[in-house]
Amino acid sequence: MQEIKRHYRMDRRQIAYFRFILEGYDGLAVLRTVDPAQGRVVLYLSSSCEPELDELLEGISDQLRLEAAPVPGGQSADSFEPNHG
Repeated sequence: MQEIKRHYRMDRRQIAYFRFILEGYDGLAVLRTVDPAQGRVVLYLSSSCEPELDELLEGISDQLRLEAAPVPGGQSADSFEPNHG
């Protein structure tokens, strides 16, 4: 299985709430806050968890607005930017 990193930007006031939701899905993804002031976060997940994560993100899209963010500093190409809109 491949580890995938997804970079997002979101309302910084909702980061803790998003982390709480993810913790309810034990082992689905790990959230790391990269820049709390700008609401930049990274999700780390296994490639086998992508379908479930996509379904979750679709289901909470009316509560949380996640915007795919560019990979800072030209990091490795193993990052994935989904087409959520």
